[in-house]
Parts: sequence; structure tokens; C-alpha cells
Amino acid sequence: MGIFTRVRDIINSNISAMLEQAEDPEKMVKLMIREMEDTLIEIKASCASAMATKKKVRREMEAMLEQAKKWDGKAALAVDRGREDLAREALHEKRRFVERAEGLEQELDEAKGLVSQYQNDIMQLEDKLAAAREKKRMLVQRHRHA
Repeated sequence: MGIFTRVRDIINSNISAMLEQAEDPEKMVKLMIREMEDTLIEIKASCASAMATKKKVRREMEAMLEQAKKWDGKAALAVDRGREDLAREALHEKRRFVERAEGLEQELDEAKGLVSQYQNDIMQLEDKLAAAREKKRMLVQRHRHA
């Protein structure tokens, strides 16, 4: 039994040595850089999408507030003309648009937070990518000198 375990240990160590030699650090760094670049592209695309959503929500919110102003003006006109029933309806419509604008304001805050998070992630990934590129450059120089 002792011989079999020894042979197994020797084979395992030879396999480990071959794997270590097969793992070229320069290739590993290149692979990491490629994966980081792909991830960076995906994050930038997601950030652009979130920014577009933020702009869309902002425009929609401004439109809702504009509609609320129009209904407020209609309510004032109805009161001036003595039509309280129309004024109530106009105020009801105004309230509906204001509530929708408030909901959109919450969406806008969430979108701002998401864009901020994406921008943070992009900066961190770019820093890591720069460090990986520097490491690759150092490995290439070390390989040339060797």
C-alpha cells in the first residue's frame, strides 16, 4: 500500500508541475484584461441605458407637472365663471397629474442612484484594468529580459 500512495503522490506532483508550467502568467493576465474589457463594455451599455431612462422619466415628469399647471389654470377659469362643478373636476385632474409626477420623481431618484452606481463601477473597473495592463507590461518586460 505504501508504494501505491507514493506512486500516486509522485504522479500528482508531476501533473501539478506540468499544470504550473502550462499556466503562463502573461496569458492569464491577457485573459483577465479581455474579460475586464468585455465587462466594462457591458457596464457602459447598462449605464447608457440607465441615463436614457433617467432623461425619459425627467421629460415625462415635466410633462405631468405642465399638465397639472394647465388643469390648475382651468380650475381658476371655472371658478371665475362660477362653474364650481367644473372647477372640482379640474382640480381632481390636477391632483391626478401631480400624483403621477410624484411617482415619476421617485423613479427619477432611483434612476439617478443607478446611474451613479454604474459610474462608480466603471471607475473602479477602469482602475483595475489599468493595473492589469501595467502588470502585463511588466511581465512582458521581464520575459524580454529573461
